[in-house]
Order: sequence, then C-alpha cells, then structure tokens
Amino acid sequence: MGEARRVRRLVVDGTVWFWSLRHSHRDGTCRDSLSLTREGTSARLSIVFRAGDGRIVSGGGYWSGGSVGAVAGGDMNLHEPGAVRKLLDAALASGVRAPAEIDGWPLFDALAGHGAPAGGA
Repeated sequence: MGEARRVRRLVVDGTVWFWSLRHSHRDGTCRDSLSLTREGTSARLSIVFRAGDGRIVSGGGYWSGGSVGAVAGGDMNLHEPGAVRKLLDAALASGVRAPAEIDGWPLFDALAGHGAPAGGA
C-alpha cells in the first residue's frame, strides 16, 4: 500500500505536477483515485475510476494494483507515468481545472478509442 500512496513527480511542458494513486471502497464500490496537484498550489485534480458495469479496477483477483480496464477493451496501469500523462493531458484538453473530482472513464474511453470524452469530462 505504501507504493500506491507515494507522491511522485511528473513534468509536463515545464510544469511540475505531483501525483499519487489510492484504492478505496465507498458505498460498497471499489475505486482507484489518481490525484494530481500542480507545484505551488494546493488545488487537487482527482481522476476517479469506479468499478461497475463493464468497468474493472484493481483490488480484485484479476488485476494488479493500479490497473483499470474495460470489458469493451483496453487497460491502463495508473502507476505508469505515461498513463498518468495521457490522462492529465486529456483532462486539461477537455477544460477541467483543479480543484475538481472527475470520472476517469470518459477519459479512458477516449484514449482507448471507445469515444470522445463527455463535455467537461
């Protein structure tokens, strides 16, 4: 669990972002939350993946920690900086700004080629 909560550093076009990943259970649902904070601010952008119909998050016997995927195809390891960068880029491109908590599945779908993210993701 210590690895998952470790704060890591990501530099995007000269801007430093700090990010961490957490697995939790709320209302009987597994969820993986990717939290990003731009250096010099305390405003957090949380990209949340909830388990559900056709949606798989880590914590079960099928996936390693930090993995999310869709039955329709595709998976992503949220411990990989490249995956975090793609999600951050997609969130920012859709107009999301911290502080915010957003559903990560529309971003995942767009990146996996399942469709475009909904307005405001």
